[in-house]
Amino acid sequence: MKKTMLVQALVLAAASLAFGAHADTLKKIKDSGSVTMGVRESSGAMSYTLGDGKYAGFHFDVCSRVLGDIQKSLGMAKLDIKYQPVTSQNRIPLVQNGTVDIECGSTTNNATRQKDVSFAVTTFVTEVRIAVKANSGITSIAQLKDKSVATTTGTTSVQLLRKHERANGIDFKEVFGKDHADSFLLLESGRADAFVMDDYILAGLIARSKNPAGFKITGEPLSLEPIAIMIRKDDPAFKKAVDDSIIGMMKSGELEKILAKHGLQPGADTKAAWAHPNDKPAEEYAKK
Repeated sequence: MKKTMLVQALVLAAASLAFGAHADTLKKIKDSGSVTMGVRESSGAMSYTLGDGKYAGFHFDVCSRVLGDIQKSLGMAKLDIKYQPVTSQNRIPLVQNGTVDIECGSTTNNATRQKDVSFAVTTFVTEVRIAVKANSGITSIAQLKDKSVATTTGTTSVQLLRKHERANGIDFKEVFGKDHADSFLLLESGRADAFVMDDYILAGLIARSKNPAGFKITGEPLSLEPIAIMIRKDDPAFKKAVDDSIIGMMKSGELEKILAKHGLQPGADTKAAWAHPNDKPAEEYAKK
C-alpha cells in the first residue's frame, strides 16, 4: 500500500512540475475549447451540489461569470465547461497538476498554500467559529476540554483552534470528516461534541439540517479567513484575466448581488477587500 501511494505521489509531482514549467491556461483553454472548474459538494453557500452533475453557490456563479468573460476575450464562439468535484484534501494537487484549471470552492488564501498555488483577489472574508448542539452547554473554547472536535480533512480549522490563546492547556480529541457534510454528521450523530469551520459553512449546514433549532454557533471567533478562487502558480496572464473579471464585478455591484442571491451579506472585512482588491494571505488579516 505504501509503495503504491509513493508511486502515485511521484506521478502527481512529475505532472505538476511538467505543467507548472509551462503554465499557460489561456492557451490551454483556447486550444482545447474547454476548461475544468473545480467545485465542492458541500461548502455551504460558496459551492454545493444540486445532484445530477449540477452545482450552485456564490463562487460557482462568480467563476461561471469569469469564464464567460474569458471566453469573450479569447474570441471563442463556444466554451465547454467541465465540472470536477474536489475535496479539502485533493484540491491543491488537482490545481497543481492541471486537472483543474480554476478552483471555485471555499479555499482560504494563506501563506503556506501560496507556495504551491496562486489566488485571485479575495471575494469573501469569513470567521472560523464553533458549532455545537444547542443543549450542549458549550459556549467557549475552554469548555472543549476532553471533548471530541470535528473538522474536515485537509482544512486548517483545528490547527487554528489549537493555536488560539484561549485553547492553552485545553486537550481535546480530533475526529475527521471526509467533507463538510460528513463532519456535520459527526456532530449531528453525537460522535463529535463540536465542529470547527467557517461560520457561513456552519450556518448553511445547520439551516439545511433536520432540526436547525437543535444547533448553535458559539464561542470566540478563531480567525479571519480570506476566501478566494484558486488557480495555478506562475501563470500571470490567467491570474490577470480572472482578477480583472472579479474586480469588474466588485465595481459594478454584481458581486454583492451574487452574494445576496445565496443568502449572504458582505461584512466590514469583505467590503474592505472589495474596496481595495488584493490577494493578501490570512496571516495579513491576523495582524489587524
